[in-house]
Amino acid sequence: MATLRIPKIMTEKRICLVLVVDDLGYGGAERQVIELANNLDKSRFNVHVCSLSEHLPLRDQLNILKTNLHVVERKFRFDFTVVLRLAHLLRKLKADIVHGYLFGAEIASRLAGSFAGTCAIIGSERNANRVEMEKSNILAYKLTQRWVDIIIANSNAGTESHRKIFGFPASNYRVVHNGVDVERFKPLDSKIIRDKFAIPDKCPVIGCFANFKKQKNHAMLFRAFRLVLDSLPDTRLLVVGERPTDSRGKLDSYKNHLYHLIDDLGIRYRCIFMGHQSNTEQIYPVCNITALSSLHEGIPNVLLESMACGVPVVATNICDNKYIIKNGETGFLIDVGDERTMAERMKTLLIDTQLRQEMGQKARNWMIKEFSVKRLAEKMEAVYTELLNKKQIISINYVSPQISAE
Repeated sequence: MATLRIPKIMTEKRICLVLVVDDLGYGGAERQVIELANNLDKSRFNVHVCSLSEHLPLRDQLNILKTNLHVVERKFRFDFTVVLRLAHLLRKLKADIVHGYLFGAEIASRLAGSFAGTCAIIGSERNANRVEMEKSNILAYKLTQRWVDIIIANSNAGTESHRKIFGFPASNYRVVHNGVDVERFKPLDSKIIRDKFAIPDKCPVIGCFANFKKQKNHAMLFRAFRLVLDSLPDTRLLVVGERPTDSRGKLDSYKNHLYHLIDDLGIRYRCIFMGHQSNTEQIYPVCNITALSSLHEGIPNVLLESMACGVPVVATNICDNKYIIKNGETGFLIDVGDERTMAERMKTLLIDTQLRQEMGQKARNWMIKEFSVKRLAEKMEAVYTELLNKKQIISINYVSPQISAE
């Protein structure tokens, strides 16, 4: 662990930070950009957000000046002009830091930051399994990594995965876990939403908040749900998440496979497919528990959001889930592929109301203490400050919270 330090009194000039992201869609990384931009100390940081796309559904959630949201549109995948235009923006803003999120934005930030002479260039690691990355993307990362000062990962597992492929020294990584807005995601009365979807009050509900991607491993959850129905036949599975289609709007092969599995298991009559929902903070409280059966993740926002709503979780013991879930206290961790144990843990929580409520309260308390967006901002500020101090931009005289340096 490395102790980072934040200055108690900053220089008169606020630090100009530019957060660059592929778009402002509904993904986990995009939501974290929003939360970070909204919660950084505005007296110390002049925060700008730059999207490489006009796709901005989360725009209204940004709590920054309208003039601080920029679009430098990438016309096609290898549009090099986006680098030149982003570099122009960085020079115009006199950016001290450029921090890229996701592949396209990160490569553009590295090159543009170098061209613009930006003091600090920061990369991100949002996943924990780079085995599936395209070779062309790996090559692009390797060719541009000379311009990156540090990589901020949202999980220890992500740091390890990144180092194996790219060989950065351990000192070039910082781990800052995701944060959740505990004022937005909080316990609510679920009756209105239950009535909307004709779910009786006494029916147990398991929530699944995950897009249909292979890494989410829906098949394991569906099989476990089948076992739950054998004992608790009135249970519903609430499935929230966008459904991938091909260019013609048809189901892709993975989703087709899952739909066939649902019918083979005979569980369709108890599944409620809600598609994408922008008001998930109102849907988590509908659930008695939530479940996540992923094969790999960085830090799953759904766990943070569910726990902040006081809804305990049953999840696979992967990556940094063990840092989020205190096994047996705020939820349960189970091995990947062990759908029988997953079913047993879900049944335990559905049947034992007192245990479920106690776990839910402990889960929310844990989110408030360590995974709130306030803590996210504090930790990021510490990393930004440490880096600029090394660049001799500001001086240090105040001890900050501890952040892991992997």
